[in-house]
Amino acid sequence: MTVHDLFRLSGSATPTKARAILDEVCDHFVEHAEVRRDGDTAVLVNALGSARLQLIDGRIDIELACQTQAALDLSRNVLAEHMFYFAGSDALGLVWRQPPAPGTVANLHEVTVISAHAVTRNMRRVVFSCADVTPFLTGDIHVRLLIPPLGREPVWPGYRDDGRLDWPEGEDALIPRAYTIRSVDAAEGTLAIDFLQHTACDTPTPGADFARDARPGQRAALLGPGSGGIPHAPSILLIGDESALPAMARIVEEAPEGTQLTAIIEVEDAAEEAYLPGRPGLRVDWLHRGSDSSAASHSRLIETARPAIENAGPDTFIFIACEKQDVRSLRTILKRRGHDRSCVYAAWYWER
Repeated sequence: MTVHDLFRLSGSATPTKARAILDEVCDHFVEHAEVRRDGDTAVLVNALGSARLQLIDGRIDIELACQTQAALDLSRNVLAEHMFYFAGSDALGLVWRQPPAPGTVANLHEVTVISAHAVTRNMRRVVFSCADVTPFLTGDIHVRLLIPPLGREPVWPGYRDDGRLDWPEGEDALIPRAYTIRSVDAAEGTLAIDFLQHTACDTPTPGADFARDARPGQRAALLGPGSGGIPHAPSILLIGDESALPAMARIVEEAPEGTQLTAIIEVEDAAEEAYLPGRPGLRVDWLHRGSDSSAASHSRLIETARPAIENAGPDTFIFIACEKQDVRSLRTILKRRGHDRSCVYAAWYWER
């Protein structure tokens, strides 16, 4: 960003533990932005723009700068959502010099189901039409799918005054779930999302249910894209389970030519191996857990990934996506190794 940025916004947060919130923001966004920290001041720069946060007398003063109003709205929303998340049950006040404009959010895209079919036994693909697929062609690959109640006209979220999303409630309540955009067809104006079908799960699976029952003409919406773009590094190490297969497949297909790719992937059995496309320079270590989905069965993923992480070169990008506790264990290994945080994406996709 430069001094010629056209859209700026200031705000002020008053958390119960201001320094802890600033620390959390810097620690989290190092995987998603360039973070420069100098004592009580932090500057975050990413594709949307820049954010300057300064700790003063127990509050955090915020200055945002972006090249479009839409990017400014998104930056405010991203920062607000994360600050409230980091605050947890502690009180947090957040005010902006100018509150968000009414109406739906800047990065919401209405989509319509075109078709749905099985890709493998446990993966089902839904193809959507979208009026403008341009935002999904490059950059981040994750979105939040918003599933409206059947038989009702969808009501999409707007913004609260503090910048967070204002979700519809009651009979209009939406079901939001995070997914990877598997592919985009610019010529056809379509995009595809692959949904893992949970064959042995005793908890609700609304995303998988939506994909299983999807019919042409059904309406939904996507928030995003955001986070987890295609890494650009001479070497990429992919670690995860079948929940990460769509993201891994997208990376395998779109990583620059000549990239050395190594993957360690835990799946139920060999039937799921057909999902991942092959390419020169790709080596895959498949781990089959069978029908055992207990925590003990997942230790094999961690133990197999440990030496791969410890032996990875300093310029290797490490992509990790799997169960929450497994991600925490793998992050501990990364921290001990001291791997460059800007060369890491580590996110939990589900919780055991």
